[in-house]
Amino acid sequence: MKATLITIFRAFGAIFTRYLPFLDSNSNRIEDIVNYIPIEGVYTTSGQPNERQLQLIHEAGFDTVINLAPTSVVMENSIVEERQILENLGVQYIHHPIDFLNPTDEDYSTFVDHVRGRDPNKLWVHCAINARVSAFTYRYRCDVLGEDKATAKADLDRIWSPVGVWKQFIQ
Repeated sequence: MKATLITIFRAFGAIFTRYLPFLDSNSNRIEDIVNYIPIEGVYTTSGQPNERQLQLIHEAGFDTVINLAPTSVVMENSIVEERQILENLGVQYIHHPIDFLNPTDEDYSTFVDHVRGRDPNKLWVHCAINARVSAFTYRYRCDVLGEDKATAKADLDRIWSPVGVWKQFIQ
């Protein structure tokens, strides 16, 4: 529960920073992207990067970005031009929006197809605050990679404790 509250506060912080630029620290560290979690051997996850952070992702050698958030500028803090920004940098962009109120097994299957065969050291997966991504990643690690559920759950718990449809989704 504590991680969930922290994640919510980070999300609001990211939104305020975007619309009140004087609050932005202009960090040049990829680790400062909201809810950044690199998962060794899997891929790197986070909440929504800002324009500068998309450049940092490219500079760090990532060649593919998958975005699971719908394009809702305010609620999802999305960057409408994200595809254009990344493609101009030579980074492949895959937008697979997931309805937060209705994640489906079909969504998950499509996600697995997007991830399979990619170099985990060059793949970045994000959504608005890393809630969708952390749940999809938990399932991917357990179902596809055959990882121990407790190990995969530890990273999920760093972001939030899924409830409702999301609790059902990861079981």
